[in-house]
Amino acid sequence: MPKAATDEIQVQRLYLQIYKKISTMIHNGDFQPGERLPSERALAEQFNVSRPPLREAIIALEVMGLVEVKPGSGVYVREQAEETETNTTQEPEDLPGPFEILEARMHFEAAAAALAAERIGNNELQLLSQLLGQLKQFNEDKDADAAEKVDQQFHMVIADACRNSAITSTIRWLWELRNQSEISAQFHQDLRTEGSLPTIQDHEDILSALMQRDSQLAREAMQKHLQRVITNLTQHSAARFK
Repeated sequence: MPKAATDEIQVQRLYLQIYKKISTMIHNGDFQPGERLPSERALAEQFNVSRPPLREAIIALEVMGLVEVKPGSGVYVREQAEETETNTTQEPEDLPGPFEILEARMHFEAAAAALAAERIGNNELQLLSQLLGQLKQFNEDKDADAAEKVDQQFHMVIADACRNSAITSTIRWLWELRNQSEISAQFHQDLRTEGSLPTIQDHEDILSALMQRDSQLAREAMQKHLQRVITNLTQHSAARFK
C-alpha cells in the first residue's frame, strides 16, 4: 500500500529550524567570528518566533561549538567556527527542547499526582518523606548534583504510585530525554552551576496533598511546582542571552 502524503512529511522542531537558519548565516559569513549576534528581541522579531525556542536554538549553537554565550553580554560567534568540522549539514539531535519537555512533564506529572493521591501506599509515602529529608540536606550542603538525583527519585515514586503504566512510562521517558538531550542537559547544568536547587516548599506541598489523599490539591501542587521550574528556567535563559 502506498504511503499517504502526510506520512512523507517530516516537520522539524522549531528550535532546530532556527538553529539551521543562524548556523547557515554564520557559515555564509553573515555573522563573522568574534561578532556579537543581534539581541534576543531582534532575533525573535527577525525569525518571527517566541523567546523559548530561540533560546533553545542558541543553546544548540553553543553545544555544536558555533557560538559562545557570555552571560550579561550576549552571544558571540566563536573564532574557530569557520575552522571546525561542524557545518550546516551537521545538526543537533532531533529531540524535544527543554521547554517542551517541562511543559509535557507538567501535564503528565500533574495527572500522575492526582491519581497517586488516590492510590499511593503508606510505604511510598514514607519513602517520599525520606527523600524529602535527603533533599533538604543536600540543599543545605549546596550539593546541586545530589539534590537533582533525589529530586528525580521523588518524582518517579509519584509516577509509579499513580498505577498507570502508560503515564508512568511517559514520565520516565521525559526524564530520560531531560538527562540525555545535550541541549536540555546544558540548560540544567547552567542552572546547577549557578547554584539553583530544588524548591523544598513545593515538594512539601506535593507530599502533604498526597498524604491528605486530595487529588485536586496534588494536581495543583505539582502544576505549581513545575510551572515554577519553567519560570526559573525562562528567567535564567533571559539573563544569559540578553
